Amino acid sequence: MSDVRQHVGFYPGTFDPITRGHLDVITRGARLVERLVVGVAANIGKQPLMSLDERVECVAHETKMVAKETGTPIEVVGFDNLLVQSARQNGANVIIRGLRAVTDYDYETQMFGMNHRLDPSIETLFLMATESYQFISSRLVKEIAQLGGDVTAFVPRFTHARIMAKLR
Repeated sequence: MSDVRQHVGFYPGTFDPITRGHLDVITRGARLVERLVVGVAANIGKQPLMSLDERVECVAHETKMVAKETGTPIEVVGFDNLLVQSARQNGANVIIRGLRAVTDYDYETQMFGMNHRLDPSIETLFLMATESYQFISSRLVKEIAQLGGDVTAFVPRFTHARIMAKLR
């Protein structure tokens, strides 16, 4: 009898909005696990442009094609508790985090330490953003959109429409 361990990933973020960079990490992460849960954090401290339900809707819509392309089931959930608690509640044993730059690394190292201390049974996997997406951040996308700039290159079409509707 073989001991086959199933790897379930949990990719957390505020996703306000979900960007092509996020989708890159989701796609690459989905190829490494048997099931991926994308956790959309309530994170009211960041004053999100979209509500939690709107962000969950956008992420769910944008990840449908990724699930089909990778063959990995992807579930999208909202959460407002500790990351490790939400990962555990969703059966995840791997937290997937994307890194864009050295500043991300410093923050993510600290987060890893805290999460590992809270639950050492959940591993953290860091994926570097693909070079063409390293400069994209949700904060900058929101700022550009709010100032009337074109963000179509940074976010998928469905999400772009939701952003523009919110700003009208």
